[in-house]
Amino acid sequence: MAPKISAKPPKGTRDIQPEAMAVREHAFVNIKRVFRNHGAVSIDTPVFELREVLQNKYGEDSKLIYDLSDDMSSETGEKLSLRYDLSVPFARYIATNNVATIKRFHIGKVYRRDRPAMERGRFREFYQCDFDIAGAYPAMVADAEVLVVMMEMFDALADTSEFHQKLLGNYCIKVSNRLILDAILKVCGVADHKLRTICSAVDKLDKMSWEQVRDEMVVEKGLDEAVADRIERFVKLHGEPLKVLDALRADSDLTQLCADAMDDMEKLFGLVQVMRDGMPQRLSFDISLARGLDYYTGVIFEAVLMDRGINLGSIGAGGRYDNLVGMFKKNSIPCVGCSLGIERIMNLMVKAAEQQAKANSKQGNGTIRAACTQVMVVSQKGCMKERMQLCAELWRSGVAAEFCYNENWNTGKQITSALKNMVPLVAFVGEDELERGEIVLKHLASEQQRAVRRTDLVQEIQEELDRGAGV
Repeated sequence: MAPKISAKPPKGTRDIQPEAMAVREHAFVNIKRVFRNHGAVSIDTPVFELREVLQNKYGEDSKLIYDLSDDMSSETGEKLSLRYDLSVPFARYIATNNVATIKRFHIGKVYRRDRPAMERGRFREFYQCDFDIAGAYPAMVADAEVLVVMMEMFDALADTSEFHQKLLGNYCIKVSNRLILDAILKVCGVADHKLRTICSAVDKLDKMSWEQVRDEMVVEKGLDEAVADRIERFVKLHGEPLKVLDALRADSDLTQLCADAMDDMEKLFGLVQVMRDGMPQRLSFDISLARGLDYYTGVIFEAVLMDRGINLGSIGAGGRYDNLVGMFKKNSIPCVGCSLGIERIMNLMVKAAEQQAKANSKQGNGTIRAACTQVMVVSQKGCMKERMQLCAELWRSGVAAEFCYNENWNTGKQITSALKNMVPLVAFVGEDELERGEIVLKHLASEQQRAVRRTDLVQEIQEELDRGAGV
């Protein structure tokens, strides 16, 4: 006897149950609405790219790229890797298609050869929701809009219900600038060839204490202790954007190195104020933010949830990457964008949806409605043909409907099935009703029912749904 094949999914991946999938799809609808409100168009790219397209773009995280087996490329001679994010494929797309300007969004799966931590939302396969603006525009205008889009994404997800607001509404977007951070490191005495590796260490301050990061800089990366101590004074600066900017400008040596970048940040915060009707309290200028990816060239930002009981790390990030397209063609195209890693907050969203379902449900069981069925067509035994005809009529009219396949089920069993699946309406067809040209329409939540003319059924159902029966 052949050994049984394992039925479990690979490490770092998971099956998505119908209830969680319903929550995910609802989130995607809200996120896409934000993107489309800003005039973005949708594109798609292959889930695997030429290996050379992805190499040398992600700094120390390059080791997390999933290389496909060379056996898969033997016929074409191409070495292939699964995409690590959606930004590098987007840059390649711009170069391939000679795009000069575009505002695009892309929701798709990416892959990381990471050590999984499922409870913290760290997977090897997960969705990213990206919004990017490519093209040469006046300084900070596109950057400010991308920041606003990031805020609107979280607002849209949190505003789904009071429960979503409680779990997702308390977020913060940390903002910094790679040019300013590089200037800080130079002022502190970091040699040019160590900038990226020290930046990578600084980027761990959201997960490690300063003492641990300092040890990494000094012991592992050979940085002078005095230089590390000078860095500490700067990387602990965070908070209200303009106050942090004033603190940076107080250092004349630093201002001399990055005055233009400081001016850009002041302009950025001013534009965000205009678009958000005041400086958002959720915005923090945080010098410790470094973002480990090599392709960022200016403004960078990262979103985190502020609830101390929720330890998910970054749930969204982005920044400016003006040189990435230039790696694929002679003339580069400036780009700025943001990305939401929806997997890290999915468990919170499902929890909020369960709480909302419990508050809305008569039974109070907190079950999420997975199917979109609006009407269950029910009949007496032996009326399967009539069930099917009525159901088909509803389908043709755009009404989501189902019928029970078991011809011998009595009406009680059929209604029980409707209740179990949280179908809001039941349309009952029986021999007497057929003779009178009527259908009995029942609202399961209120248990009220009435006879309606068969010819008026679709209109009557639509009116019930408009009154909230399908919610």
